[in-house]
Amino acid sequence: MWQYLGRRLLTSLSVLIGVSIFTFLMLHFVPGDPVHALLGRQAVSPERLEEIRQELGFNDPIPVQYLNYITDVLQGDLGRSLKNNRPVLDSILEQFPSTLQLTVAALIISSLFGIIIGSLNAAVHNTWLDKVLSVLTISGISIPSFFFGLLLILFFSVRLNWLPATAKSNDPKGLILPAITLAVGEACWLARLVRSSILEEMNKSYQWTARAKGASERTIMVHHVIRNSLIPIVTAISLQFVYLMAGSVVVESIFARQGIGRLAVTAIQNRDFPLVQGTVSFIAVIYVLINTITDLIYAVVDPRVRLK
Repeated sequence: MWQYLGRRLLTSLSVLIGVSIFTFLMLHFVPGDPVHALLGRQAVSPERLEEIRQELGFNDPIPVQYLNYITDVLQGDLGRSLKNNRPVLDSILEQFPSTLQLTVAALIISSLFGIIIGSLNAAVHNTWLDKVLSVLTISGISIPSFFFGLLLILFFSVRLNWLPATAKSNDPKGLILPAITLAVGEACWLARLVRSSILEEMNKSYQWTARAKGASERTIMVHHVIRNSLIPIVTAISLQFVYLMAGSVVVESIFARQGIGRLAVTAIQNRDFPLVQGTVSFIAVIYVLINTITDLIYAVVDPRVRLK
């Protein structure tokens, strides 16, 4: 057990290091000067520009800048925003509750409807209802979230005036449209996975053994088919949390909702290197933690999994 945990932690650490290197290099190779973006339209002499670059460490070689960044991160310091000089970690933690609220709401919607629709899809296999549900789920996967969100705003906000078009973090009604927009694609994808997983288990030969022993169809479905189908489903739901959090970048921008996603978009527009690196690293840490926890849950869900 402890050996397995050690291997997982080493793998997680390598993933985080890779993400930090990729993000750091990507930002530094993007055309443009962050100092000019920081100063905006202020008229500054070339000598002052050079002084600011020196103060911010942009004149150091890239490997030195990265080592300085990692050293600060290991001490719990993600740097300070170039735009407002606030600590990056404070800005992220301030916006995180709003993004977490949206992500959890979307995860509940996608998991509930995904499992229900997928199970129904498998139960009516090879019928006209199966074909209708398959078309609907494929359509839901194919529709971009930004386009679906605009349709919801047009219909429920502009035409019917039932729900607000802009979402405030403290307004329950303002959470409905963003959560649905964020959840619909993942719900349809999960429904396809649930359908495939259940149908695969229903075609396995162990069911004939269970029937020969006198097990009812309900017992076979609940204790064998559904239980053995849980591994890919649990994996998908756990990873959906991170996908939904990443998808909040688009949804929060569409609905003018505060959160990490909108914070990252603003940081990219302002070329605020520390803030972009901080938000990406924060989401990467959450992804790695959830992935590791999911691996540990496997042994509880499926007794065939053994952690050594």
